[in-house]
Amino acid sequence: MESQGCCSNFFQRCKPYVAMISLQFGYAGMNIITKVSLNRGMSHYVLVVYRHAFATGVIAPFALILERKVRPKITFPIFMQIFVLGLLGPVMDQNFYYAGLKFTSPTFSCAMSNMLPAMTFVMAVLCRMEKVDIKKVRCQAKVVGTVVTVAGAMLMTLYKGPIMEMIWSKHIHPQKSYVTDTTGTTDKDWLKGSILLIIATFAWASFFILQAITMKKYTAHISLTALVCFMGTLQSIAVTFVMEHKPSVWSIGWDMNLLAAAYSGIVSSSIAYYVQGLVMQKRGPVFVTSFSPLMMIIVAIMGSFILAEKIYLGGVLGAILIVAGLYSVLWGKYKEYKEKQANEMIPEAVKGVEENNRTGMGMMDEANDIEMQKAEANNSLVTVAVPIHEPPMKAQAPKA
Repeated sequence: MESQGCCSNFFQRCKPYVAMISLQFGYAGMNIITKVSLNRGMSHYVLVVYRHAFATGVIAPFALILERKVRPKITFPIFMQIFVLGLLGPVMDQNFYYAGLKFTSPTFSCAMSNMLPAMTFVMAVLCRMEKVDIKKVRCQAKVVGTVVTVAGAMLMTLYKGPIMEMIWSKHIHPQKSYVTDTTGTTDKDWLKGSILLIIATFAWASFFILQAITMKKYTAHISLTALVCFMGTLQSIAVTFVMEHKPSVWSIGWDMNLLAAAYSGIVSSSIAYYVQGLVMQKRGPVFVTSFSPLMMIIVAIMGSFILAEKIYLGGVLGAILIVAGLYSVLWGKYKEYKEKQANEMIPEAVKGVEENNRTGMGMMDEANDIEMQKAEANNSLVTVAVPIHEPPMKAQAPKA
């Protein structure tokens, strides 16, 4: 029994880590598929619309069935928060990210998005969702880990070094892929793509912060995800009508464009929003975003397999720094989580002691009352038992 209890506790502790690592694999696949779709001529505005239409269609039935009794009413402040969430995530983040991805490469886009943990950490501190006491080791670990993670991402971006020959990449011919040669991209386009990716990362960090705030008031998480996706779909349609004037851009067939829209909508929007919300509720937005650097490593490996992208020495060194920084941040968050649990247990223990004391005092008071009642009863019995003096006998006549 004890071993089963230990195993169940171990699995409970591992759930947030497994969930976030799995999401990074899902995001990495989305980067590869959407890069191929965008290079084949699909408009990223239309891709965002179809993506969130798929996400809404998948998750809305679960929200209607599973949360029909626990769904709170939507007040005007909550509606505005959902409206801004749809604007930050589906519209701003993804449109700017896809535009930057089109001008750069999947690996570079992931490297730039690795500023997400640092941005989220700073915004969480400003919003007082994270406390920084630089004297404590766990806070130092979070700060240092964030800096090291960003440094590793920048190293992958700015330094290439010699090409690392991989066994699997020798048999892949780059001309068969749909990826454009990023080396032929002009510096102007590369700079434009970098600026768009920075804006997308800032919008994504703001989305995490606002989602954590909204979830405290709107507790139906599946319904919140469905509403954000639906709101994002409506806003994306409006943006697409403004930016795209040709009806032909809306055409989609049974090809890579449909796969990109369906995959990104189901995996990277509906499932990702819901899972991130659950993990964020227990561990906070900084914990969730700390795993995003893993996506770049996964994309680099998958890009080498599928798209025949070259892996450089700078990428390998940057990946090592990213893993080290990620470990430091997660260690600091784990220590913070354990300390929070200990602080929550202390008041409960004190409360239990107080209740026991009250119970003991109550039992003592009851015992005293019983003793006093017994004493009063004995006194009344003694009073009753006192003999009654009989009247004096008549004097007997003297004997003759």
